[in-house]
Amino acid sequence: MNLTILFRLVYNIIMYKELFSENLRLLIGNKSVSQVAKEIGIPRQTLSRYLLCQQEIVLENLIKIKIADFFDEGLDDLVGRKIEWLN
Repeated sequence: MNLTILFRLVYNIIMYKELFSENLRLLIGNKSVSQVAKEIGIPRQTLSRYLLCQQEIVLENLIKIKIADFFDEGLDDLVGRKIEWLN
């Protein structure tokens, strides 16, 4: 694999985690992490790890636990591809 391609892949993974974390933080707003985790149906520790960029959420889990649905956002919006209202 070309080193440039590998670098871009690693960079995109890091940026994806950071954008997801930032967008999730904005969507949670003033609610507590415990409250949101309970409403979504995931452990508080899992949500905290997402917020701290300590755990990457794979697409399958993103769909399965319905975080985007909970916030009434599209998957693209949640992972940072396009959030219209933030621009």
